[in-house]
Amino acid sequence: MSSINKQSLDFEKPLLILEKQLDELMQSSANSDMDFTDEIRAIEKKIELTKRQVYSDLSSWQKVQLSRHPNRPYSPDLIQRIFTNFEELHGDRLFRDDHALIGGPASIDGKPVMVIAQQKGRNTEENLKRNFGCPNPEGYRKALRLMKMADRFNLPIISLIDTPGAYPGIGAEERHVAEAIAVNLREMADFDVPIIALVIGEGGSGGALGVAVADRVLILENAYYSVISPEGCAAILWKDRAFASNAAEALKLDANELLKLGIVDKILPEPAGGAHRDWDITSETIKSALLDELNELGKIKPGEFAEHRYQKFRKMGKISV
Repeated sequence: MSSINKQSLDFEKPLLILEKQLDELMQSSANSDMDFTDEIRAIEKKIELTKRQVYSDLSSWQKVQLSRHPNRPYSPDLIQRIFTNFEELHGDRLFRDDHALIGGPASIDGKPVMVIAQQKGRNTEENLKRNFGCPNPEGYRKALRLMKMADRFNLPIISLIDTPGAYPGIGAEERHVAEAIAVNLREMADFDVPIIALVIGEGGSGGALGVAVADRVLILENAYYSVISPEGCAAILWKDRAFASNAAEALKLDANELLKLGIVDKILPEPAGGAHRDWDITSETIKSALLDELNELGKIKPGEFAEHRYQKFRKMGKISV
């Protein structure tokens, strides 16, 4: 998808108006003998200027909004563009298949890998099927089954993260969602294959961490990775979700802050205006980064991955005494 998106956030509306004017002018030019070249160029220049003004200094809350943009590329969109021979595998062999988490073997530039990915929906029907991108315990157990398979067959694991958090419903609690996530953390720490985690949208709470104990943690420029969503934090601290923007600033959700704290290892740039504006460029950026990381992690000797991960997570964050 490389076209202009017609859905927009509040702070994007000035840009959307100009883009609509450009569409109408180009349509008029195509349907008549009149030459609108000068007018089209003028609007295009104004669009580029407005784009720089709108996106040059986004707040943490605005970046959270971009991470949730309805036209942002989801995991299947990226898998289709980055990987070949992806074969989705289903079920956790214990309860049922969880459609909020997909995965299976694939190839990237001819290299076999195991892909684990969280998945949202774009409309009501898809969101109900995908549980709004909130995995149940069987989703994490399915991920663990696939990661154990990857470890057995020496396949690097690539995890695409995009979830508000694990599903907090009664059924999930009855089937021990906290235990499922905890087991994933323990097992991922010990796998003897390279693991790369990439936050492509929302990285909320243990729901994200349950598939993110990795040798390298990457994040897209406008994604976020946090112990809690801004709305959840606002509900606890201010007793009002209306303070979500304040919570976003306090949580330091900006990718640059995450990099300073050592929570992520690299920020991947997005196209001007966000990943939703050009899926193909976003995919090319991600593919290049993944290949670079796979090459670097290939230098780690078998038997050393667990210690490598241990040291990485021990160094995270800064403690003030």
